[in-house]
Amino acid sequence: MIILKYFTKTCFTPLSALRLWLPLLLLGLLSACSSLPDARWQATQVQHAEQAKAWELKGKLAVKTPEEKFSTNLYWLHTPTTEELRLTTMLGTSVMLLKSGPDGAFLELDGEVYRNRDPQRLLDGLSNWSIPLNALPRWVLGLSAADTELLLTGNDGKPQSLEDGSVSPPWQVKYLSWQQQSGADIPRLLKLNRGALELKIQLTEWQALEAEPKLTTKESQQP
Repeated sequence: MIILKYFTKTCFTPLSALRLWLPLLLLGLLSACSSLPDARWQATQVQHAEQAKAWELKGKLAVKTPEEKFSTNLYWLHTPTTEELRLTTMLGTSVMLLKSGPDGAFLELDGEVYRNRDPQRLLDGLSNWSIPLNALPRWVLGLSAADTELLLTGNDGKPQSLEDGSVSPPWQVKYLSWQQQSGADIPRLLKLNRGALELKIQLTEWQALEAEPKLTTKESQQP
């Protein structure tokens, strides 16, 4: 596993620092790529990342602001109706868990539990800055999330950069390297900037998921 080397601080930061990068974390939700946490989903192969109805990824997140810079392990489980995100220290200690679904969202952080039906409001109430919660699941796969975004591709057809002009200052995404996982080309390393904020996301594992076939009554009765 390749470790991000862009920042000198590798230990997990205290709650004050967590609040700086919490907006990114609220975009999705998790457990571990080695075992599927939800029996309704099973691993599959796809030709293009956007064909995956659900997926889980494992990687690293690095954050840099004028006040802080740090990195942490990132795990994200994304399905059509739910998100689950877990952040851990470099030693593997769980620090934060966020889950969202049709019934709302809850966040476990620093021994406290926060709830709100709207994940965006939950995010805004715990941080001083925000990001579009619906966009990042597509951005991390090299896909645009709205017609207002400008996506530039290289000669190989892979996205090189993306800009979301719906906010000011705009979000700018740069795709630094690519890889193939679950049969599809996906980003390996991407950088996001908005003003003085810089985020780097490294995807070390990405698994496309599909719904597990439902057993018929006859099949379920077989020994």
